[in-house]
Amino acid sequence: MNVVLQLMHRLFIAATILLSALFLASCSVSKNPLRKTIKLLQKGELKDDTSYVYSLPFEKGKKYRLVQGYFGPFSHKERAALDFAMKRGTKVCAARNGVVVRVKEDGDRGGMNRKYRPYGNNIVIEHADGTRAGYWHLQFNGALVNVGDTVQQGQVIGLSGKTGYAAMPHLHLLVWRYDNNRWEQIATRFRTQKGIVYLKGWKKYKRPDNE
Repeated sequence: MNVVLQLMHRLFIAATILLSALFLASCSVSKNPLRKTIKLLQKGELKDDTSYVYSLPFEKGKKYRLVQGYFGPFSHKERAALDFAMKRGTKVCAARNGVVVRVKEDGDRGGMNRKYRPYGNNIVIEHADGTRAGYWHLQFNGALVNVGDTVQQGQVIGLSGKTGYAAMPHLHLLVWRYDNNRWEQIATRFRTQKGIVYLKGWKKYKRPDNE
């Protein structure tokens, strides 16, 4: 049974990569200036050594593939968000210290239809500097924290799933801040086994064992 589940998971990833490639060829590129900035940061042409360094949102020593990165062609065309491929029930960890400000865990369905958007389970955590991080597509009753809880970086906060608008089981992570009287998405640096980087789509990232 485990072999079958692993095969299905790999097929899901392959299907997502194929769909993304098709969308890349047919969809227009976002004109959001943040997209260009992120590209420069990823290439190292623009240096950043002052922003907060986030932890990868899973357990130490674990490695997961980023199936869609910032402004990805599939469903992130206008979103500075990250999608990590994860089996249902995978432990999701807080990427940064903060206070839980929203929890939804009663969604019980999901799929590739926008009608499922309202069912997407999620946890939102506010950080000391006012930024917030949202963790989406958690499984039904998959939240392990409550509104008002203080959480620590690396703490297990929920279980991944496929609720809401989702093609496959995965964790959708988005960070944003309130600026100029509106909420703005932001890209963040992460500490990985190979150093501190801005993550890129299709690559696998491991959270350091000694973090």
